[in-house]
Amino acid sequence: MVTITALACSIGGFVLIDGQFRSGLDTQAELIATENALLRRTLLRQMQFSRGSDQDEAVRLIEDGAISQDRDDLRFCLSDEMGRFLTGSHLNAESDLVASLGDRELGWEVLRSGEHFYLHAAAPVLLDDGTIYLENWREVGSLFSLRQTQYSVFFYVLLGILLVSALAALAVSAWITRPLGQLSEAVREVAGGELSRRVEVRGEDEVGQLSRDFNQMAQQLERHVEELTDTAHRQEDFLHSFAHETKTPLTAIIGYAELLLSRPARPELVRESAEYIFREGRRLENLSRKLMDIFVLEREGITTRQTEMDAFLEQAAGALRPALEKAGICLEVRADAGTAQIDPDLMESVLLNLMDNARKAVEPGGHILLEGAVVPDGYRVRVTDDGRGISPEDLSRITEPFYMVDKSRARAQGGAGLGLTVCQRIVALHGGILHFESEPGRGTRVSILVKGGERP
Repeated sequence: MVTITALACSIGGFVLIDGQFRSGLDTQAELIATENALLRRTLLRQMQFSRGSDQDEAVRLIEDGAISQDRDDLRFCLSDEMGRFLTGSHLNAESDLVASLGDRELGWEVLRSGEHFYLHAAAPVLLDDGTIYLENWREVGSLFSLRQTQYSVFFYVLLGILLVSALAALAVSAWITRPLGQLSEAVREVAGGELSRRVEVRGEDEVGQLSRDFNQMAQQLERHVEELTDTAHRQEDFLHSFAHETKTPLTAIIGYAELLLSRPARPELVRESAEYIFREGRRLENLSRKLMDIFVLEREGITTRQTEMDAFLEQAAGALRPALEKAGICLEVRADAGTAQIDPDLMESVLLNLMDNARKAVEPGGHILLEGAVVPDGYRVRVTDDGRGISPEDLSRITEPFYMVDKSRARAQGGAGLGLTVCQRIVALHGGILHFESEPGRGTRVSILVKGGERP
């Protein structure tokens, strides 16, 4: 900015001062040319009334004062064709102007003698015996002094302008780069782990857009880091829960096996130990199967087909109805006719898990309702019970691996906290939605929405 200002002002100032100087010089040149023409005309008119029209007569007239020289700023002389002085005032400077003129030309030049500047003009005068030259000049040092003064003044003005421009440029650059400095500081803080750092957005210019982009980037980065941190915590909880879930049945199996080895002669103890070993073994088998389901479902896709949902729901309910009747729990099925695009085996596993969870939550004499209905977005299946219900805190975590609302009751009933995790993965692979609603003391409702529902 300062460089551009210096160049622009320098060029502009030079053009302006030089233009004024040349204009004044041209004016003086016109003036001296006019004076030369008047002097020649006066000399020729005087010679018409004299004794002759030759060089000697012209010199005599000049020496006799036929042409007035009472003006201090007017100087003139006569010279021959070789440039030799004939008469008049002496010019204190060397000049080749006469030698360069033709017979009918008028010319002028600027001469310098020491500290003095002269505007010198010459023109030929044709006489009977040849040509002489009338030269006149005037001092124009004031023009050059004025130009030099203007250059000096302009130099100091230019320094002032450059100083002001430099200060203005510093102020403007500081004002412009201040948000960039804040952005740089914010970037360092974010790099240091302060992910909640944001910058103030000022205006709609490029810096403002950059500030908005930075805030958006920092927000997304903070969210991703929070998700990664939460995932790491969940994985840590998963490993701890997995170690605990496998340690408990293995400890029981080892303990009862040692008891069998130490007291093989007691049938009642053998039977009791065998029952514990069988139950804990089934628990380990169930745990490993569900873990395998999770990993397999992560890596493999599914093959779906159009399935009649009313018959499918009746079939799924029939598989669990004897166990529910034995527990004194009523199972009711209300299924509308319609179809859905599902994998029947995997979806049946989901329904059995959901109904088994409802069985564990419902006391004897309770009620479980399995519903199916065609909706605009597909086919919706609901499992509703009037059991203990789930608190809002637990409801947000029930699909996490190994998470159990009532750990002691779940383990006593052979649960491992993986059923709903598997259910969620299966429903997600179908492109569906698994939704939970519950109120402590009033029961739970689980809804499944899958694609492809249509009326028969």
